[in-house]
Amino acid sequence: MIVNGKHYRTVWMEDKTVFMIDQNALPFKFQIVAFTNYLDVCTAIRNMTTRGAGAIGAAAGFAMALAARQAPNEEFLVRAKQEIASTRPTAYNLFYSLEKVYQKSKISTEEAIYEAQRLSQENADQGEKIGEFGATLIRDGMHIETHCNAGWLGFVDWGSALSPVYKAKRQGKSVHVWVDETRPRNQGARLTAWELYQEQISHTIVPDNAGAFLMAQNKVEMIIVGADRIAANGDTANKIGTLEKAIVARYYNIPFYVAAPSSTFDKNTPNGKHIIIEERNSEEVTHITGQDPKGNNQTLLISSPGSPAFNPSFDITPATLISGFITDRGIIPATSEAIKKLLE
Repeated sequence: MIVNGKHYRTVWMEDKTVFMIDQNALPFKFQIVAFTNYLDVCTAIRNMTTRGAGAIGAAAGFAMALAARQAPNEEFLVRAKQEIASTRPTAYNLFYSLEKVYQKSKISTEEAIYEAQRLSQENADQGEKIGEFGATLIRDGMHIETHCNAGWLGFVDWGSALSPVYKAKRQGKSVHVWVDETRPRNQGARLTAWELYQEQISHTIVPDNAGAFLMAQNKVEMIIVGADRIAANGDTANKIGTLEKAIVARYYNIPFYVAAPSSTFDKNTPNGKHIIIEERNSEEVTHITGQDPKGNNQTLLISSPGSPAFNPSFDITPATLISGFITDRGIIPATSEAIKKLLE
């Protein structure tokens, strides 16, 4: 995507260095961070310097490639793989890319780096394809709601849920996006809105609990979200709050689509009950970080002092609530048969 007139990818690798857009600094500051040690990339994945299934997958692949450069023996590679795998448990793209680069690292460092770069390009290409297929669902003047950030910041480029919107705009269609703020980390208000502003696409940030109100007033014609892991039967893990949107969309008969590349589908996970849900630090719920008028970042307590908080990062939307999957290979129904055929 274009930022200040220049094309950027979310995460990339040059020679011995992994670069990524610092998503924790957005939308107040656009900056690039660089890492030469795989452990530092692990930290960046954990603390959400980079986030989103596709971007996490690419970062994990690059981390394994850096480990291959550092490795004195195969035991080092095994430990590195375990460390990278432990960074975040839910997003399947992480494990997909990690395993592929790890297998190549056992052959040579050069093979590992080549594979990491190949997977990164594959992710960008998949995002663009998702956009091309998804744009066929979008009519001129449509109002679309999305949840969390599944734009180009969540991928190497293009994104998943927002990619159809970007393609529709390039086709001359007018689109308005209702942007869920997406508590507790506000990925919608901070990242999705920033992306749409950069792209000059009409949008409005709304509270997470405003979706049903908008749908009841016929102001939402379609919902598109991303995914962190899709089970073999179509049950989908995505940012907490997605399930609520799907339930309300079904009540009001509004199409609810999940946009994801084939690398997000996990054929070894039979259904949503087998997906591990990451539970993050409760301070993400009890505190909020923003910028004061002088441009300084401030973290403030916004809840009752001493009260506990529960912070699951994802929920599971049953396949029965999903209108279809927008993939890099086409739009498919949310059925185990269609998913099996997609992965053949």
